[in-house]
Amino acid sequence: MPRFVSFFRLLFLVLPAALIFAAAPHPAAAAAEAVVTDVRVGEHGATTRCVFDLTNRVAFNVFTLSDPERVVIDLPEVGWRLPGRPLPSRTGLLKTLRYGLFKPGTSRVVLDVNGPAAIARAFLVAPSAGYGYRLVVDLVETGGEFKQGNSPATGLWQASLPRFSPPLRKPMARKRRREWVVAIDPGHGGVDPGTIGANGMYEKHITLAVAREIKNRLERGGSFRVVLTRKRDIFIRLRDRVAIARDAGADLFMSIHANSIKNKNIRGLSVYTLSEKASDKEAAELAEQENKADLIAGIDLNNESPEVTNILIDLAQRETMNQSVRFASLLVGELKRRTRILRNSHRFAGFAVLKAVDVPSVLIEVGFLSNRQDERALRSKSYRAKLASSIGRAIEGYFAQIEEAYRK
Repeated sequence: MPRFVSFFRLLFLVLPAALIFAAAPHPAAAAAEAVVTDVRVGEHGATTRCVFDLTNRVAFNVFTLSDPERVVIDLPEVGWRLPGRPLPSRTGLLKTLRYGLFKPGTSRVVLDVNGPAAIARAFLVAPSAGYGYRLVVDLVETGGEFKQGNSPATGLWQASLPRFSPPLRKPMARKRRREWVVAIDPGHGGVDPGTIGANGMYEKHITLAVAREIKNRLERGGSFRVVLTRKRDIFIRLRDRVAIARDAGADLFMSIHANSIKNKNIRGLSVYTLSEKASDKEAAELAEQENKADLIAGIDLNNESPEVTNILIDLAQRETMNQSVRFASLLVGELKRRTRILRNSHRFAGFAVLKAVDVPSVLIEVGFLSNRQDERALRSKSYRAKLASSIGRAIEGYFAQIEEAYRK
């Protein structure tokens, strides 16, 4: 798979009128491991000031993006050791703040702002008065249109889009082999936490834990090679998740998520397959929410290349969709034997991660984190093992059917 283009260059000049700022790194900074120990946000007249306490000097890059309006701060890969209190929110121009590992070597902070804003200043303060290093970002209201900053990422983004090859195979046309490849996609990650449970559990942690259980269950039998789209708490673009699966030669793609809804009494699992028309309003809203995950991390995918656009038009190949539905039916049958599932448990939605051209794909919502019973169950390793066992049996049954078709 093509690697990310390294598009966040360090700048050595602060331009007051520009929307990009970078700090020149100290010669020893690149090798130093920095930890963010606190985050503070306050109002100073018309300015909203964000301060990040650091243990070491770091290079940084700050820029703005629109639709939705946000300010992005890129740092080297740093540690986070914050006080045990909620992150700052709803202060001045700031609505919410989130952080996480964006890609190996880069940590990202995203500041969602509540109106047109600009970066007035961004600078690093040397240790003094009992404080260590401090990264300061000052935001001001523009009173006009929120304009996307002229970030290095803007000019290089098209070069970093994953290149999808035309399909070379169809699922039922492959030679039989001993080892089937299953790609499991733990939803969200890094700067994108997903939904947050009634008791504070992050969706990104639940999905990774469930994915690991499924991987362990499948690999014990020796008939499967399992590829995880992420193995740690890191952000991965939706299209790259699909590309990872295709690069691995996956015969099946399964994305793991956890749901959330205003009605806290609703609980249970559901399984989604691809449809350009969602099966119901809830499915449509959920797909829209998940497909915006790239925006949460400060990336706008609205302007894709003609190559990618053309491929997206041809995504719904009939054979692949039929295979996805067949597996979904087996999966629902296994899940309802040992776990609680929703009525109308097989649903349809336009999730971006289900749009592999030639890989049967499903998305599993393993429960509602908005429901305390579901959240408590998903915290339990024994429950996750039971869930993985049911999913494993469905996968084994699906490929047993395919092998039977080969024998005919």
